[in-house]
Amino acid sequence: MTKNPGKKPKARASQTEQPFYHWEGDILVLNILGKPSAGQDAIGKPYGHQLKVSVTAAPRAGRATDHMVRFLAGEFGVATSDIEVVFGRMNVNKQLRIQSPKRLPAVIAQQALV
Repeated sequence: MTKNPGKKPKARASQTEQPFYHWEGDILVLNILGKPSAGQDAIGKPYGHQLKVSVTAAPRAGRATDHMVRFLAGEFGVATSDIEVVFGRMNVNKQLRIQSPKRLPAVIAQQALV
């Protein structure tokens, strides 16, 4: 007998599941699920093949993405010019390329250990 009839069990992460980041030489390619107009700028947890990143900027004319790039530049210890928005400038789904990050946030450093 199931405890929650009609509810699907949560899927477990498999080794075939696409990670939210990968390396191309010294470039970190990062898939982002953005959350604009948040209470604070923060790097969240992985969500499927994306990393949740919240920013305080409103989603108008790419301002939230620009703010996210500035925020992440500080978190990774790089200049804003070292971060390229591959796609998603006007969308919550983004891909960024970060050239030679000097620091890795805990969520990425922990994933590297797994």
